[in-house]
Amino acid sequence: MADAKVIPFDDDRSRGAAAQRPARRRAGGSRRKGEPVVVREVQPMPGRTLPQDDVPVTQEEQPQKPQQGGTSLEQRIAGGLSFLRRRLTGDYEVDEFGYDQELTDQVLMSLIRPVYEKYFRVEVKGVENIPSDGGALIVANHSGTLPLDGLMMQVAVHDNHPANRHLRLLAADLVFMLPVVNELARKAGHTLACSEDAERLLERGELVGVMPEGFKGIGKPFSERYKLQRFGRGGFVSTALRAGTPIIPCSIVGAEEIYPMIGNAKTLARLLGFPYFPITPTFPWLGPLGAVPLPTKWTIQFGEPIRTDGYPPEAADDPMLMFNLTDQVREQIQHTLYKLLVQRRSVFF
Repeated sequence: MADAKVIPFDDDRSRGAAAQRPARRRAGGSRRKGEPVVVREVQPMPGRTLPQDDVPVTQEEQPQKPQQGGTSLEQRIAGGLSFLRRRLTGDYEVDEFGYDQELTDQVLMSLIRPVYEKYFRVEVKGVENIPSDGGALIVANHSGTLPLDGLMMQVAVHDNHPANRHLRLLAADLVFMLPVVNELARKAGHTLACSEDAERLLERGELVGVMPEGFKGIGKPFSERYKLQRFGRGGFVSTALRAGTPIIPCSIVGAEEIYPMIGNAKTLARLLGFPYFPITPTFPWLGPLGAVPLPTKWTIQFGEPIRTDGYPPEAADDPMLMFNLTDQVREQIQHTLYKLLVQRRSVFF
């Protein structure tokens, strides 16, 4: 949008100050012979000032500058109105998975970013290991009772990568069975955690994120924090081998302590259809207030990529190779978790 002209609100004050100065006679006419030459003060052109070495300049006489941020505020308002117009008229694009990039960038990311920056104060390391283009599979540990770590990782990739890449997360089927959450997850670029969808995204050159621990990771008790659970059958390795894309291990520290899970109401979980029903020091004892996560300090580190393009096409069906690569990714994530925990000064700082 073209820059709008900003009219300073304090122009009237400047004109008032100028009006209080004594009026000067207008120069003009001819002088008589022998009459001394009268040197009159020359008025500067609008927008220009003449150097005055000996005359002090008061604050009122200084030219008023437009307030910074006024133009950006007008741009934000105009951009917001334009966004609403496109949403109302349907003039926006959604891909075959339901991903709405404009809504994600302008609304969803804006809602998550304050939590990412101010509440969890996420520190990101190793973002240079993520390629600038082409497909790649980011494999991370999963924890925290509620899957907030996936959202924080999504913001970390977009805001810290030089290419502002978007991370397409693979989510469990329970996410797409919940009302409202289902629509928001689709709009944010999440898709079902299956090999078919993941392979299609990787072949399109997308950045895909997966957390192989699943519910076993986020639902584990607090006593087992930062101990990786089983990584499934290694399906993510098979998908990366078929697509020929690198695997990037990712270690997240800080999510384990946001909801210290000290118990699991299994009977209530079965009645509600949930894989677990957490009991924490604050929930359900404090009601809705107990659902507020603790403000822990997070660190997200992306490790060196593990290349898969050097393997033959039939390697994706080799169970021994999949087991070895899965174990390699798991061990790299676990080792980095231990290293970050040793470097951490405090859970909250």
